[in-house]
Amino acid sequence: MTTAHRETGAEHEIVRTMDADIPPPFEPAAFWRQFRHGTAVVRGVRLHFVEGGAGAPVLLLPGWPQSWYAWRQVMPLLAAAGRRVVALDPRGMGDSDRPAGGYDLATVAAEIHGLVEALALTADGPIDVVGHDVGTWIGHAHAADWPDDVRRLAVFDAALPGISPPPPPGIASPQANARTWHFGFNRLDDLPELLLEGKERAFLTWLFRSKAVRPWTIAPADLDEYVRVNAAPGATRAALAYYRHALGPEGLAQSRARAQRRLAMPVLAVGADAGVGSILIETMRLVADDVTGAVFAGCGHYMPEEAPRAVAEAILRFVGATSDGRVGDS
Repeated sequence: MTTAHRETGAEHEIVRTMDADIPPPFEPAAFWRQFRHGTAVVRGVRLHFVEGGAGAPVLLLPGWPQSWYAWRQVMPLLAAAGRRVVALDPRGMGDSDRPAGGYDLATVAAEIHGLVEALALTADGPIDVVGHDVGTWIGHAHAADWPDDVRRLAVFDAALPGISPPPPPGIASPQANARTWHFGFNRLDDLPELLLEGKERAFLTWLFRSKAVRPWTIAPADLDEYVRVNAAPGATRAALAYYRHALGPEGLAQSRARAQRRLAMPVLAVGADAGVGSILIETMRLVADDVTGAVFAGCGHYMPEEAPRAVAEAILRFVGATSDGRVGDS
């Protein structure tokens, strides 16, 4: 159910998510009958992805501290609508390589372009790209740096470093602090590694519960998977490298320069009311000419898991889909 809503001069929909819309718990056996693992070597970096379905491609990009697995409940819904679905682990995430450097968004975006070429995803024209959290940073960089790759861009619950308006001065509210504390922590030298390595399960349990409205959608088996990829050698260092670069002087300058290249393709920006709310919509209107916005009510930050049916519906309404895999008008 949606209702039109106007806030701070920017019109957007309110999508009311409900517990009843959550699919049954993830069933690996059924999932792997439809999807498969894959790898591609791009500029010497091995990138892991999971793909399935047939039709016009849609590329899914995850965020911190997750992996392609964050999209596991959304992927079958997109495939059922006639789409070829590719969920990627960008460098440093999941089961992809974790090089010592190269976590600036220009490098990562160039690797996404290389993957698109390696998999021939644009053989029939530009593709639809979807990002969540850090995947939103990457998706925006990819669309700005390689616009011929991207037909439409959908982004979920994130702020863009160097582009989103800064928070007001003063002591943050408890709710704002719970949403944003990690931006300062993750960019510190050495301390995050000292506190997180070896304590991945306790940390991720706390993080998912503190930022989710429906933490039960990340079940014990799902937590096991996230612990596995975050406890791998180099995983903490690689994850933090995104923040250290994006929030450092060079990364902020790179993002501000990128923002001058406005996006011409249509953009969907969706926040969670217990996440960034309408901030992402307002941010994307600073960098894109054609932005559709929505806020999910009753949802926390981990939108692809907390409201996968609503996420899939929003994507498909935006990009268009037909049962035979052709992209329809929307």
